[in-house]
Amino acid sequence: MKLLAFESSAKAASVALYGDGVLLCQSFMNDGQTHSRTLTKMADDLLRNASLTPGQIDAVACAAGPGSFTGVRIGVSAAKGFAWGAEKPCVGVSTLEAMAECVGAGDGVVCAVMDARRAQVYNALFRRQNGAQRRLCEDRAISLAALGEALAAWDEPIFLVGDGALLCYDALHDQISNLRLLPEHLRQQRASGVAIVAARMLESGCAASAKELVPNYLRLSQAERERLAKQQ
Repeated sequence: MKLLAFESSAKAASVALYGDGVLLCQSFMNDGQTHSRTLTKMADDLLRNASLTPGQIDAVACAAGPGSFTGVRIGVSAAKGFAWGAEKPCVGVSTLEAMAECVGAGDGVVCAVMDARRAQVYNALFRRQNGAQRRLCEDRAISLAALGEALAAWDEPIFLVGDGALLCYDALHDQISNLRLLPEHLRQQRASGVAIVAARMLESGCAASAKELVPNYLRLSQAERERLAKQQ
């Protein structure tokens, strides 16, 4: 099975091609260009370099959120457009689970964290043991103070990953000594993680049509919050 995966939920954008348990190739950009300009071009170039046509791709996946509202929309739209045109199944993957999957660390707790602004972060916790990963909580929007209280319960290494990792480390490392800030290149979201999680989901029968694929923002956008506030 060959799987094409998109990741555009934060500043960096990437596309990966995954097949039969192996990462075949990946394109990654973190130069500040808009994802709407680069993402589909990256996918086209990736397929061309791999000597593949869209018809040879068996399924499509994307990071469906949480993350940047604009970035998530672009990634979901790219996956829907590719899957719809090629009539392929598609999978929406948790951004937080996908980034935790890419952690090159030993046993411990992985704290996937993205800056959600307004004194909050998007977060999920996972336990890594002997190379396997198990989810400890659902994706959530949580304050840094509340996250600190949750992390204080763990006495094993806690590996921080995601674009909110440095923010979390700076705010909490004085009170939680077992926090571990991974190197910057390991903290960023990558499409390879999306592909790995999506492959597991496809094996368990969790596929959808392009029409059914929707973003998971976890909370309302600023424009929606302002509209609701005016109505109250």
